[in-house]
Amino acid sequence: MNIPNIISMLRILLVPLLVIFLLQGKIHFALLVFLLAGLSDAVDGFLARLLHQQTSIGAFIDPLADKLLINTAFVTLGILGIMPGWLAVLVVSRDIIILAGILVLMLTGDRTMEIRPTLDSKINTVTQLGCVCFFLAFDLLGPIQAWEQAILLVTAFFTMVSGFRYIVIGFRILGKTKDGE
Repeated sequence: MNIPNIISMLRILLVPLLVIFLLQGKIHFALLVFLLAGLSDAVDGFLARLLHQQTSIGAFIDPLADKLLINTAFVTLGILGIMPGWLAVLVVSRDIIILAGILVLMLTGDRTMEIRPTLDSKINTVTQLGCVCFFLAFDLLGPIQAWEQAILLVTAFFTMVSGFRYIVIGFRILGKTKDGE
């Protein structure tokens, strides 16, 4: 296990701490944990490339850690009423649909696939991270609070666009045979 993978594992371990702080109403501590987890995501990716330590386990653990962090944050914030529940449902549904599609592709067994994030997926991740930070820091933002609806709509938009893109990619893969016909 290399340093980038250890950092990804530590990010997974921060998820329960985030939930505990949120449940205890310690929103600012939750914000610090979320920011630390987000920073660790940037650091592990940077180190993996810099140290040439990109591994297959890292390619699995890193996005898993990201999804656990983001989905847990959205669900918890939605349940607590800090963020609209409909957005939490949208974010989680997108990821469930993508995972279901991956499962279908794996079960067909005759298709090779390499899962790579698309540009709109990367933008989606940034908007989702920003949205969580916005709601965790809401009482600190003052006049920026007026941007709430715009942040919700932008996050929802990129969640749907990137989800749709992965559905289209999945159908294209399903449409191909092993021979590439």
